[in-house]
Amino acid sequence: MECPRMGQWLSLLLCLLLLLKAEGVAVPTTFVQSAVAKGAVCLDGSPPAYHFHKGFGAGINNWIVHFEGGAWCNNVTTCLARRDTRLGSSKKMSQTLSFSGFFSNGQKFNPDFYNWNRIKVRYCDGSSFTGDVEAVDPKTNLHFRGGRIFVAVVEDLLANGMKNAQNAILSGCSAGGLTSILQCDRFRSLIPAAAKVKCLSDAGYFINLKDVSGAAHIEQLYSQVVETHGSAKNLPASCTSRLRPGLCFFPQNVAGQIKTPISFVNAAYDSYQVKNILAPGVADPHGTWRDCKLDIKKCSSNQLTVMQGFRTEFLKAISVVENSPSKGMFVDGCYSHCQTGMQETWMRSDSPVLANTTIAKAVGDWFYERRSFSQIDCSYPCNPTCHNRVFDDN
Repeated sequence: MECPRMGQWLSLLLCLLLLLKAEGVAVPTTFVQSAVAKGAVCLDGSPPAYHFHKGFGAGINNWIVHFEGGAWCNNVTTCLARRDTRLGSSKKMSQTLSFSGFFSNGQKFNPDFYNWNRIKVRYCDGSSFTGDVEAVDPKTNLHFRGGRIFVAVVEDLLANGMKNAQNAILSGCSAGGLTSILQCDRFRSLIPAAAKVKCLSDAGYFINLKDVSGAAHIEQLYSQVVETHGSAKNLPASCTSRLRPGLCFFPQNVAGQIKTPISFVNAAYDSYQVKNILAPGVADPHGTWRDCKLDIKKCSSNQLTVMQGFRTEFLKAISVVENSPSKGMFVDGCYSHCQTGMQETWMRSDSPVLANTTIAKAVGDWFYERRSFSQIDCSYPCNPTCHNRVFDDN
């Protein structure tokens, strides 16, 4: 959004205020102290936390519960590395969090959801909110309780007004987007039956793919996450009855059986997956992929061919939800990751569009059933509206 040239200070001030509103509002932290007695705690034993921006007007009984992302920890060593950071302790989290895009309270920037109750749940367990191990080793003081956190947070929100929900959306970004897939039907079961409930996964459709060295890196990682956190009991039984639990961390083995309506917003060239699943550092010891991962425009022709192969595998994996009337899809041909929480990719004059539709419009149409939206973009670099990620060189 740009301010037009204006001669009067008042007009300029109003425009600047609009710009600030578009950038988001700072929302304070709420600590769920009641969760501690239930053992629903972060890796370090501190209480879980969320940021709650209350709804108003016609949206007073509508709720968005969004789970934050931040990858995973797959063993004691990697979980210890997170324990004393914001990804393992509510003591280390910032006191406020910015809300914009899907969470904006401005009608102009978020027309379908601006007046809803909007909650961002902080990520501090390392298991996409699936873990549940009773024992705590006193040597590490690591608590693997993500599944308990999920339930405790929802119960706390129910006690704070969500029990009167007319509409509710479970959403999440990245590892939180995976949460919104794995916990979708559980969320539906916890919300009053009279409410209309749907789920939205943003960049949470991680696929089971061998890396550029031919190793099954992500499959091994997920199996270790599930084992370390005791996640099996909180994964969909429709999957664990057929496959070993580690494979049930992959949406392609779960999504087709989800009963609650769900929609997927994902880049076909998901930048996190390219960097960490397709070409992780362990599979690229000489750094051949380094520049390509930082900026897709710097990829060689051979690397782009491999990336197109990734897209083919991604589309194959997500095909399990195609042609389902209760499931939506916005798969753009961009090099990006997490697009709903930023105003520039959610809804702005230059936002990414697919079938002439912004993500905001597609999600709103899907939720309110104004029309179904299940679209897959053409391959890179065909979409000129993409906001392709360029990462810092560090």
